[in-house]
Amino acid sequence: MKKKIISCVMASAMAMSAFAACSGTTEPEVLETAGPAPTADATNAAGEEVFSEDAILDMTMFSAMPGNEINSGNDIQERIAELTGVRVKETWLTGQTAQEAVGSIIASGDLPDFIDGGDGMAQLYDAGLLVAWDPYIEEYPNLKELYSDAEWEMFRQDDGHIYWANVFCNSYGEPKATGHNDEAFWIQVRVLEWAGYPEIKTLDQYFDLIESYVDANPTMENGTKNIGYTCLCDDWRYFCIENAGQFLAGYPNDGSVIVNLTDYDKPTIEDYNTTQITHDYLKKLNEVYNAGYMDIDFATQTYDEYIQKLSTGAVLGMCDQYWDFAYSIAGPYAEQGLDKMGCDYVPLGLVADGITEQQWHAYGDTLNNSSGCAVTTSCEDPAAAFQFLSRILDQEIHDLRFWGIQGEDYLVDDDGLFYRTEEMRANWKDETFKANHCCTYSYMPQWLGTSHDGINAMQPQEQASEYYAGLAEPFANCLKAYNAGGLPDMIGSVKGVEMGFWYPMYSYSNSMTTETAGGVAWERMGTTKHEWLPKVVMSTNFDADWASYMDAYAACKPEDFLAEMQEELDRRVEMGNANS
Repeated sequence: MKKKIISCVMASAMAMSAFAACSGTTEPEVLETAGPAPTADATNAAGEEVFSEDAILDMTMFSAMPGNEINSGNDIQERIAELTGVRVKETWLTGQTAQEAVGSIIASGDLPDFIDGGDGMAQLYDAGLLVAWDPYIEEYPNLKELYSDAEWEMFRQDDGHIYWANVFCNSYGEPKATGHNDEAFWIQVRVLEWAGYPEIKTLDQYFDLIESYVDANPTMENGTKNIGYTCLCDDWRYFCIENAGQFLAGYPNDGSVIVNLTDYDKPTIEDYNTTQITHDYLKKLNEVYNAGYMDIDFATQTYDEYIQKLSTGAVLGMCDQYWDFAYSIAGPYAEQGLDKMGCDYVPLGLVADGITEQQWHAYGDTLNNSSGCAVTTSCEDPAAAFQFLSRILDQEIHDLRFWGIQGEDYLVDDDGLFYRTEEMRANWKDETFKANHCCTYSYMPQWLGTSHDGINAMQPQEQASEYYAGLAEPFANCLKAYNAGGLPDMIGSVKGVEMGFWYPMYSYSNSMTTETAGGVAWERMGTTKHEWLPKVVMSTNFDADWASYMDAYAACKPEDFLAEMQEELDRRVEMGNANS
């Protein structure tokens, strides 16, 4: 079950108190503003139009994901404010689910100017608290080119308007991916090095390797006990235990279902939760747990506890989305030198039989229309807000957000290629430095792919030369041993597979509500899986508990959910045919 982000990645009552106090409901057609969008009032020594401090609008944004707030006076945030006339105070999810946080915000009446409510977007829409994007898409080419006309239509709600745009997985120009931002079974490079870089294609091979390593190396050099495998079951992140079955069967990340393409013109929805492959996968976890190689606290740990555990370098493997863990552990890894000890993770594209072609890695952009960046009706100047969303896509400002300041954060060689020194790379991994200096506005519109100059990557992690230069030696040695140019090569997914217009189906299931029979079933299925998946993994009688789980699952009436998903799949196929 994939929830976006990215490539990186949430609000308490204290956070909400910082939001603008004005609220209300505005019909989407009525786009009143407090005045014209801000206009620069001076030029600097470089001839750039800039805003003085008293002309800068201060706005707020809440993102329903964990994140780190930056400090007041942040260098790049102030630079962006001077160029755009807007400064945005970002707050993040703490101690609540996305739906709980959004519900609290709605109840308080104190909405931020911008919001990405994650699973709570439908609540905001139903409450009439969002400003329509429609006129601004046409007004600002920067925004319009984020998606094709057909893709923008996927964001249109049942009242005929568009209220948000997902900001991730949009490539400008040529794709430049060196990483795997999606789900995989991950393993530390020190384990592969110890075993002589073996070929790992199945779950049995994966866990045999982990178990052998733990037997030979029960602790790290500092005495910390090695943990063979952990798993996350916390809140919506239970996808870490729940949906591996679809991947192990060779299917891509439609998240909540399998789309069977036996008849490509009439694809059908199937349930991976009840397949033999899912059964066998969970039985394998059960064997690993009872053999003592799986984290004993996996079922009850919170997301924060999970990240803290990974940050010690002691966890050898897990199944997760890259964006769900990698950005959170980069700082601790750099501070402790864990990357130099071989604790970095690489992904493995495992399948049940070791033969089936798999699609763990998606070679192309993914459109998730269930959530995204929105402007609320509490924003006193929506014209300025949308102008800001457009301006931060200007190449100069986009470079500031992700590369930094030329001469301080990156250099340019004679061929125009951006690069960083070792000191610069270390700075951008340091949490204190980032809080004072870096401002990516990570849940606002952005690009991957190639810059307008046709040379550089939009974001440093996709600049091949920079990516390889920043790898610790054990990581680089691992890629070399497997003849891999990057993490997609480590995964080894089948290339050239054309995803249909329906993909991914989780973009629909993520937005389902209990107003339909399918939505009721979907909610009950989630509650049941939350309860039973850890139970069957920890069971001392797997077969009996699996049968009990299947009985409980069947009582949720999953057929109602699957029928609604089939209706949506049929609708998307029809829409795709109409736009082809």
